Amino acid sequence: MVDVTALGARVASSAVAPLVRRLFVRDGPGAGLVDRPVRISALVSFRGEKRSVTPKDLEKIASELVRRALTSAGPGEEPVDAAEAAAVKDALARTLARLGEITVEDYEAVGLGPERFARELSAGVPLAPYGLGEDGTLLYERLLHTASLHILNFLTQRSTYVARRQTVQTQQLARLVQGVDVLLERLPSQSAEDAGFEERYADHVAARYGTLTIYGLDAGTREWPLDTAYLSLEATRPRAGRDAASRAAAAEQVLADHDQVFLRGVAGSGKTTLVQWLAVTAASRVYDHGLTHLIGRVPFVLPMRRIARPGAELPFPGDFLRAVGCPVAGEQPPGWVERVLRARRGVLLVDGIDEIAQDRRAAARRWLRELVRAFPGNLWLVTSRPSAVPEDWLAAEGFHELVLAPMGRDGVATFVRRWHRAAEVAPSVGESLLASVRGTSELNGLATNPLMCGMLCALHRDRRGFLPQDRRSLYEAALTMLLERRDRERELHGFDGVHLAYATQVQLLQRLAWWLIRNSRQEMDRHEALGIVDRALPALNLADAGGEEVYRALLLRSGLLREPAEGRVDFLHRTFQDYLGARLAVQEMDFDLLVNHAHLDEWDDVILLALAHARPKEAEQMLRRLTELETPRGTLLAAAGLRYAAEVAPEVRARVEEGLATHIPPTGFGDAREIAQATGDLMLTLLPGPEEVSHVVGATVVSAAVEVGSEAALQFLTRYRNHPAKDVQTILAAAWRRFDREQYAQEILAHLPQQRAVDVYTNDDLRTLRALGGWEHIVIRGAYRVEDLTELIVPERLTLLALEAPHPVEGLNWLSAFPRLEAVSIFTEPDETWARQVPIGVRLRFPLHSPSHDSQG
Repeated sequence: MVDVTALGARVASSAVAPLVRRLFVRDGPGAGLVDRPVRISALVSFRGEKRSVTPKDLEKIASELVRRALTSAGPGEEPVDAAEAAAVKDALARTLARLGEITVEDYEAVGLGPERFARELSAGVPLAPYGLGEDGTLLYERLLHTASLHILNFLTQRSTYVARRQTVQTQQLARLVQGVDVLLERLPSQSAEDAGFEERYADHVAARYGTLTIYGLDAGTREWPLDTAYLSLEATRPRAGRDAASRAAAAEQVLADHDQVFLRGVAGSGKTTLVQWLAVTAASRVYDHGLTHLIGRVPFVLPMRRIARPGAELPFPGDFLRAVGCPVAGEQPPGWVERVLRARRGVLLVDGIDEIAQDRRAAARRWLRELVRAFPGNLWLVTSRPSAVPEDWLAAEGFHELVLAPMGRDGVATFVRRWHRAAEVAPSVGESLLASVRGTSELNGLATNPLMCGMLCALHRDRRGFLPQDRRSLYEAALTMLLERRDRERELHGFDGVHLAYATQVQLLQRLAWWLIRNSRQEMDRHEALGIVDRALPALNLADAGGEEVYRALLLRSGLLREPAEGRVDFLHRTFQDYLGARLAVQEMDFDLLVNHAHLDEWDDVILLALAHARPKEAEQMLRRLTELETPRGTLLAAAGLRYAAEVAPEVRARVEEGLATHIPPTGFGDAREIAQATGDLMLTLLPGPEEVSHVVGATVVSAAVEVGSEAALQFLTRYRNHPAKDVQTILAAAWRRFDREQYAQEILAHLPQQRAVDVYTNDDLRTLRALGGWEHIVIRGAYRVEDLTELIVPERLTLLALEAPHPVEGLNWLSAFPRLEAVSIFTEPDETWARQVPIGVRLRFPLHSPSHDSQG
């Protein structure tokens, strides 16, 4: 047998280069700066305006690469059989198709090199479905590496590449010059002793804070490089009222706009990570990052839990390094910190006001006030959990107050992919987790900050690509992390003089949660929460502790409670509230109360999680009661609950499944709409996949998911995007405005094998379709401008055009801009039945045999 890794090298360059060239469009001269940035996805020939290679051709190219590799093997050296060779071909074709999806620019790709570029291409292409063995996987990797090498070589030969690379270097040089100018202005004359120590200190900061640690993880990677793991977060300025916030800005830019910032953020939201990133960036002595406010500055990281020692005063500047245990503290020249601060070069990062005892926070504020007044002009970032101190706590000292925002969908995806890359886990594992997060509402509710995303990544990796099979185990792991392990590993023992055991915290939290659920409340008054805590203390053997003291410890350290407004309390994650409330409901045997609320969708998770906590007989009783309701919601709740109950008698299971068969799959479009409206996301877990249904049933299933219209529904629809049924394709194309436009376009429209009619209402809709490389059948809804259509519709793609509004008085000569246009349909007034994608009754329709057709219909 031949060494598989040698086969890729045996494919001659003369054979690979022509295949690679076919993947890309030809370009003209210039630096390619008109349509910046120059993404590789805009250069490929199977997507965009200069289409010459189809996705089918990708398979031929991949097949040719595999064939040439295997042909280069001698007799008896073939490492894979015909079946596995076909699987390698399919996997390679799908990976090459990623050229149309990745956002990296051409010069950036060349900078990556062939190995890292190959990893970039293979990200998001799980190999498991192709069933590759060890030899097949090695062959795939070698061929991908060979193709990547030639792709990058091709990019460097493009006529625009050299000119563009020179332009980029010029821009980078300009930023460097600007940085050096700032540095020369900001950096004072220094003694050799100060300069030498400052360099050693900068090296210490980079080493000390250059890795990111997630506390409380039983499994998975605990640390990885900060420069690859850091995720840009957003900070907002709270307005009056608890819900609204002003325009968000990148958190790392907050010190560019304000010298003094007080930043609030919930447990695990990334406050400490931001502090580390700012420290490392300021100490890096790199000047092309664009953050001119950090150039030439010296960072001082001051975790309050380290510097606020019992019975001791908070440190003066000369003691900063010694207070945080800096190993080079003894080497600092006398007065060095004071000289840095007087030169206005300091970046003081005071992390965790909430992590010191409440009776010391007033002293911390006085300390901050004195330092700010003594050393004006430095940059200050002070962080805290939201409820630790009152609003505008540092306003009198000139601090601008901001709040870290929860991670959005793109932020979660970026974090998960970087986590798996840093942990050296196959990208397919991360994509599998993302699919689970996007398709499951409870995981969506958890993945809102780096701490929780890290927990999900670690659990998912530890179980070799699978999260715990039941939500109960998932929540238990998360609770253990938040309530016990995280503070213990951060060395926060006996916070504020009160130590609450894990079981005690759970008991208190579940009492608060069940009260909110029973009273249909999202939050409670503070005095109501205190009353619940006070009543629980004797039974928890905490009668000697004050209710106020216990409540404050629970609020500040659990990471699950918050005070969103003065005197109000709620749970940070609704999903934890439901879990803890269901746990107490089972302990109190409130099964009838649970079933009696089955008609309310906000009780769905509570009921399902109660089934997970209940003993077998209790679970069977709940399932029977749910089926007796004889409503779609009751039936579907019972069916979904089968996965939660640990043990169910066969006759009860049969009864539940019999009821489910009357509703799933829906018997028609009307039925699909009713069930979707009645059950929402609950229905999605019970709908069949595309391989299980006929074409007719597939259309009703897709219609039902579209009616749900949630993030989980969109993830479910991705399973049907390659379904061959015409009705399925039509419904999917028509549904894109029921979801986030760009997300739906990327995850559904871009993958449809048949381009059915798509409704367009705005120019942003047209731009989104243009980013996909254009669309064949477009329906323009409402008034339009001819110049917008001719500018934003890709001419070479459009074949069918429908206009809901009357065409302009100048006639239809403008249609000559679309050389492939076959027919135009014009409606003089809105037609709602048409909008619902029933067969189109065209009032005015004519073929375009000539590019300049001037008929007025």
